[in-house]
Amino acid sequence: MKQSLQKTLYGTVTVASAVGFIASFLQMIEKIELLKNPQAVLSCNINAVFSCTNILNAWQSSVFGFPNSLLCITFFALTMAIGLVGWTGGIMSKKLRLWFMGMALFFIAFGFWYLAQSIFVVGGLCIFCIFCYAAVLTISGAWLRINQADLPISINNRQAIGRMIAKNNDIFIWLSIVAIIIAEMIIKFF
Repeated sequence: MKQSLQKTLYGTVTVASAVGFIASFLQMIEKIELLKNPQAVLSCNINAVFSCTNILNAWQSSVFGFPNSLLCITFFALTMAIGLVGWTGGIMSKKLRLWFMGMALFFIAFGFWYLAQSIFVVGGLCIFCIFCYAAVLTISGAWLRINQADLPISINNRQAIGRMIAKNNDIFIWLSIVAIIIAEMIIKFF
């Protein structure tokens, strides 16, 4: 991979992590406000659909016993730091890169579950969660491109993924996930 492309991908990881970090941080502020005052009117309550209060009061927003936003703040801060290392020319071991890609893939699955729960069970959306999930998808796409040659899969599968990336078909996969989520929103709310 050309060094300029690699720097661009690490820059993408860094910027997307910053967006996710800010969204998670703002969501944590809203959660603290809600804990202090259950009647608080949150800035992220835009309308009946985009209602952070409903989401933040649901058990799904603290699935591990603490606010999900704390988990996201940690993930995005670590990923932003690793992105900055790569963006500025630092070299990371293959294991570290694959570990971070694995974390991003976990957050894709967790975020997909969480958004589906928000839409179909809680009956609302959190604007900060949407920004976080967009950041996770962007980060995962960049990690796939960075790690394509080092994925712990067969050479044939690595080559197939390499061809897919060379044709930018991987972008279709990420956009398909977005389309599924948008379809869920349309089905539920419109």
